[in-house]
Amino acid sequence: MTDLRDRAGWGDGLRFAFGTLSVLRVRVERWDREAGARAMVAAPLVGLALGALAAAAGALVAWRAGGPLGAVAAVGVLAGLTRGLHLDGLADVADGLGSGKPAEDALRIMKQSDIGPFGVLTLVLVLLAQVAALAGQFGQSPLRGALAVLASATAARCALAWGCLRSVPAARPGGLGAMVASTVSPAGAVAATAGAALALAALGLFDGWSALRLPAALVLGAGCARLLLGRCVRRLGGITGDVLGAVAETAATGTLFALALLG
Repeated sequence: MTDLRDRAGWGDGLRFAFGTLSVLRVRVERWDREAGARAMVAAPLVGLALGALAAAAGALVAWRAGGPLGAVAAVGVLAGLTRGLHLDGLADVADGLGSGKPAEDALRIMKQSDIGPFGVLTLVLVLLAQVAALAGQFGQSPLRGALAVLASATAARCALAWGCLRSVPAARPGGLGAMVASTVSPAGAVAATAGAALALAALGLFDGWSALRLPAALVLGAGCARLLLGRCVRRLGGITGDVLGAVAETAATGTLFALALLG
């Protein structure tokens, strides 16, 4: 008779997700591909939780000191809550792709601990874009800025499910990327994104048209992440943990750009 504990449950997936995608002290009891698959589908819940903390900090600072400082606070809190994991991945991918070298050499560059000029430039531009976009949202109202933080943090984690589709292989063995690569079904990725969009729509009701703006921005942000994912798969042969971090930051930035353009 099969032991039910042989199959990972959603509780295992949530612990895996919070334990690997945040600094929150969570005991990860299952470290296998099945738990990893559930973690990537449940990742938007991590985005909502971390986004809520960053949104609260940003809204408080914006209320007392203005939108620009509120934006800096929100971006800084999110980076701290993830140990800068996604930003590090973004810089590594920028260095690897920017090198123009074959896949094997590009992957070696990405694995190095230092950050090259492409990585530094990309980090600066992305962080400036995020702060500028959030400053505009916080400038309209602390609530609108807080909702923008929530949307970007959630979109970033939605992108992880799409990056781990069964049609997307691992670029190399070992590491988090290989653990979760090719584990998520298309239905699982759609469900994760749809659930996140519905949650944002419900929260957006507190700010009128944000009930439509937030889900639309999330979808556009996820689309930006898919473009980068396709480039990485063609160039590197698959995903790594760094690639997942890069697509997450791309989705977050794309979502904030979309919110700025949607007014």
